[in-house]
Order: sequence, then C-alpha cells, then structure tokens
Amino acid sequence: MLFLCYPRCSTCQKAKKWLEEHNIEFTERNIAEENPSFDELQTWYKQSGLPLKKFFNTSGLVYKEMQLKDKLPSMSEEEQLKLLASNGMLVKRPMVISEDKVLVGFKEAEWGALVK
Repeated sequence: MLFLCYPRCSTCQKAKKWLEEHNIEFTERNIAEENPSFDELQTWYKQSGLPLKKFFNTSGLVYKEMQLKDKLPSMSEEEQLKLLASNGMLVKRPMVISEDKVLVGFKEAEWGALVK
C-alpha cells in the first residue's frame, strides 16, 4: 500500500498514526519531494471513481495563488492531470493507494474499510 503525504501536514500525521495503530503496512512517499506522475494520477483517478476536483488540495496556498477555483471548470481532464503532476502541493493529501482502493483525504470511516 502506498501512503502519499506531506510530513509537516497535521492531517497526514494523524493518518500515518492511524495506519500504524491498525498495523497496516505501507510505503510512505513525500508528495512534495516525489510528486505523483501524470500516469499515476490518471490511473488513481480512474480507479477511485471520484471527481477529479477531489484530487486538488483546494485549501492549499498554491491552489489559491493560481486561482484554480475559477480556472478548473474550463480545463480539460488531461490539463488538470498535467497540472496536478506539475506540483505535489496541488495534490490533496494524505492519499492511500492499494490494489483495489484509492482514498483521498483522511476520513476515519472511509479508511476503516482498509482494515476489513
């Protein structure tokens, strides 16, 4: 299982602690140092069944500075994925990717499905 996070993010720290408390093995990847690629994001997006907007860190500074709230609706799926792949700080975190699940953001109830 892959755990994408930003170590200084308090939500990511809570999620990591949760994974450890539930004895879930994972590989940790710092999203700022090793940004997801276009291909990874495209695969995860399709696998997740979520709207692409859910992959954006809408509360982040980069998102706000780039005024993406106004720009995203007119961008194609490919343009949005390329944008996400260009800067890890645009990507919503934490993210967990397993063989059959992609979870974006930390919601304990959703993550509980990982331990079943």
